[in-house]
Amino acid sequence: MRPVLKVLTALLSIIAVLYLTICLYFYFSQDEMIFPATKLEANYKFSFDQPFKEYNIKNVNDTLSGVLFKADKPKGLIFYLHGNGGTVEDWSVIAPLYNGKTPYNKLQYDLFILDYPGYGKSTGNVHNEDELLRSIQTAFDTIKANYNQQPVIIMGYSIGTGLATWLASKNNCSKLVLFAPYYSLPDLVATLYPYLPSSLILKYKLETYKYLPQVKAPITIFHGNADKLIYYGSSVKLKSQFKVNDRLIILDGQGHNHIQENKIFLKEIENTLR
Repeated sequence: MRPVLKVLTALLSIIAVLYLTICLYFYFSQDEMIFPATKLEANYKFSFDQPFKEYNIKNVNDTLSGVLFKADKPKGLIFYLHGNGGTVEDWSVIAPLYNGKTPYNKLQYDLFILDYPGYGKSTGNVHNEDELLRSIQTAFDTIKANYNQQPVIIMGYSIGTGLATWLASKNNCSKLVLFAPYYSLPDLVATLYPYLPSSLILKYKLETYKYLPQVKAPITIFHGNADKLIYYGSSVKLKSQFKVNDRLIILDGQGHNHIQENKIFLKEIENTLR
């Protein structure tokens, strides 16, 4: 029995070392894994088919880059926090939908899309949750100052949903609209990587479910029930935090990407933003 015991002990030791190595790798790589920033050169020239204004917003240790896409007759502002991939240039494809420049609707909102630190032409990097949230607050204060007498809508997609919900919980806004939100980052990571002790090794919590009850504005959530990245059940759980008249809109058969092309979404987003 002793040789067998030695083999088992050695095998368990190897497994333990491998598991610890995986956990350590995730811990030290999580900044890049959660925020895999794509950079643009500082002198990069944006070019879009619709009117726009580029912003460079001074933050404590860096400069935040964002673009305001202009509607012809804006009735307010949409402050948009995008997913963890791409830059303003990639996300600009959604601008015509909200600027009233598509055949689908007659929405007339200015749309501001922010690049997180390290993304696009924003300098610095995402290092921790508190710094990231302060950066977003700084950008929001700067842009909102131009819309004091008009509705300001906060939107978030994917990784941006926790950030958007936090922002809406700390500031007055007319609406909060979320696309494919997560319950919290530890909850999401536990779903994607159930073998990891996510609550112990994650620096980023972004607990959407804790922020949601503090949001006074009406809330609308869009989520595809075929989403393979952020599971649809996270929105179902968030629904338990709703106020009266908050809404969860199910997009049947919709995955994580290209929500803006969904026919139900195109109809409901116009109803939501009227």
